[in-house]
Amino acid sequence: MKASVLNNKYIDLRLVLLLAGFYALFDLVLIVKTAYMMSFEMEKMGPFSWKAFLVDNLLFDFVIVVGYMTLIAISTKRFLRKNYSWVKIISTHILFSLLIGLVIRLLFDFYLILAGKLSFAEYDFEGSLYRFMYVIDLNFLIYFAMVFMIYTYYYVKEVKKAEKKQTNLEVQLVNTRMKMLSSQLQPHFLFNTLNSIAVLTDIDAGKAKDTIADLSDFLREILYDNENNKIPLEKELRILEYYLNIIKVRFSEHLSITMEIDNKLLSTMVPSLLLQPILENSIKHGYNYDHTDLKVDIEIKSHKNQLIIKIENDGAPLIKKHALLLNDGVGLSNINDRLSNLYGDNYFFEIRNKDNDKGVETVIEIPM
Repeated sequence: MKASVLNNKYIDLRLVLLLAGFYALFDLVLIVKTAYMMSFEMEKMGPFSWKAFLVDNLLFDFVIVVGYMTLIAISTKRFLRKNYSWVKIISTHILFSLLIGLVIRLLFDFYLILAGKLSFAEYDFEGSLYRFMYVIDLNFLIYFAMVFMIYTYYYVKEVKKAEKKQTNLEVQLVNTRMKMLSSQLQPHFLFNTLNSIAVLTDIDAGKAKDTIADLSDFLREILYDNENNKIPLEKELRILEYYLNIIKVRFSEHLSITMEIDNKLLSTMVPSLLLQPILENSIKHGYNYDHTDLKVDIEIKSHKNQLIIKIENDGAPLIKKHALLLNDGVGLSNINDRLSNLYGDNYFFEIRNKDNDKGVETVIEIPM
């Protein structure tokens, strides 16, 4: 368990495999190049052993380079965490780029001595130094190509982590704002309903009790199951039914409500507690001295992958424009804020007089 945590903290296996894959590709190109050159210059080059070339040369070199670059990857991660200056980082990498060739050369010579293929007496330090200098430019380029891969890997990883964190923060912000708006709307409705019950207690105590029961059912729906910002339309209509039971008692025969709902849309997700404040507004502003009876029509349908909600009445026309109405009360501005949070600019919400000036209609269009 400790070793696993250590590996995750200091060694990124995917990065090591990426470096190994890159250097394996380099070795593959070298093998193809050597085979091509051998086909033309076999006589000039003299005896050649593929086994010695692949095992004693490339394989040994591959293990040393990948191991060396793994240590560089670990060091790079520490550099990034400690925020070293770029001058210090680049200087360090230039030193390491020169050392990689020297390390490979000395370890290879040590391997030949241990394998008995070279004795101390035959060892030529100047010859080893010459071979090191002969490929120093190639080692330099390979080293910085792999360092570039290391930095790119860590950069992309940090960018993805930052994007994920930003997305999580945005989701948390939306959820927090939605809950704040929901908590703002619930007391608003509650106060209005309690006022209605207070009036009913003087008129009909039995109906007042029924209304309290409907209020209890309504509150159970919105208070104990309000974790989701969106709910199925079927549930939203059930919540609306409790409100209608409350409001019909108050207005009795002076209020008529009809519904035209496409049953295929009942499983469609809609913002929770969306219909009730719209209907409440339509009823509240529909009555006046000239309109003592009110008819409200609720229509919910779909068109081109948009859910269209229309609530209209035949009551008093609007005096104020839509923008001013949003500033007048909690309910409508709350709806607009929640729609904006959920859909950005991809929604439509307007309260307007009907074309024949015989009533008011509220239209909401949201993506399905």
